[in-house]
Amino acid sequence: MRILVRAPNWLGDAVMALPAVRALRRSFPEAHIAVLARAWVAGLYRRESCTDEIILVPGPYGWRRWISLVRLVARLCRARFDWALLLPNSLESALIPWLARIPRRIGYDRHGRGCLLTDAVAAPPRGSIPWHESFQYLELLRRAGVIASLPEPAPILLEGIEQARERGRQLVAAMGLGGPLVGISPGAQNSRAKQWPAERFVEAGERLATELRARVVVFGTAAERALGQRVAAALRRHGTRVINLAGETTLEDFAALASVCRVFLSNDSGAMHLASALGVPTVAVFGPTEWFATGPAGPRAIVIREPVECSPCMLRDCPTDHRCMLRISSERVVSAALALVAEKPIHGHSPEDSAA
Repeated sequence: MRILVRAPNWLGDAVMALPAVRALRRSFPEAHIAVLARAWVAGLYRRESCTDEIILVPGPYGWRRWISLVRLVARLCRARFDWALLLPNSLESALIPWLARIPRRIGYDRHGRGCLLTDAVAAPPRGSIPWHESFQYLELLRRAGVIASLPEPAPILLEGIEQARERGRQLVAAMGLGGPLVGISPGAQNSRAKQWPAERFVEAGERLATELRARVVVFGTAAERALGQRVAAALRRHGTRVINLAGETTLEDFAALASVCRVFLSNDSGAMHLASALGVPTVAVFGPTEWFATGPAGPRAIVIREPVECSPCMLRDCPTDHRCMLRISSERVVSAALALVAEKPIHGHSPEDSAA
């Protein structure tokens, strides 16, 4: 059997989808499982023994993309997949397997794409399954008859963590970054409302660098390079040793470097999910988004949030005073980070918390 899995487009979603891809492998241990993924998440699935092949989705820009899509459809036709599991809810993710004439196409019946699916699965009613988004992907498998029941909630960890740490130690040595590292990722993809103020990342980074006698490493995407530069410059003005790697690493090198951090601070972002899934102590600052649905699912992660009346609003820009973020002090985040490092009890939220 040959199975195509269309991976989610964003890093955090891709991490949360890993339990479903692994469950698929357990159900079909002899199948050839190929993952169709965007370039910026493909590296995540290359690490996983549950996948046999990675196929890249063409980039989203320019007229040449249409030529690339035609070539992709032709490649999928030649590959003769028996069925496709579509984890994103987009129309395009269903259109490509339909054009490639893959006989069975499984996905949620959303965004008017049901006519392109052979198994158009009704989305589960809110509250009918565990809150965390990883169960949305697992429930798709259950409703399609691939798995008999949902597993119990469990931490999500990447494969090859020790190899990532060894690579991380090599990179740290090559860059001359001696001593402990504190990772911070002050950006948030496509949402200003999800961003804790940069100056508070600076305050928290400075304090943790002092307490842990560490150097701060700033991470982020290419689009967040300027933000990383501002945060790094402010830390240097306070005398903190810091290096800005925003926009400077591949996904694989980011994973390697994050894996050797003593602690990692982040907003609700893909970086948060990856650091958490590497087993790194991770403090995630949440405001407008659903911490119970998209919080970090690693074994050493905590969500810091302020329970204000308007949160979670899910808005990309705050229409009022951004109280959900501004009321979270750097001292509170630092205390949680130090407790995680020391493995002490922490007052916060875990992904298993309900929405109540």
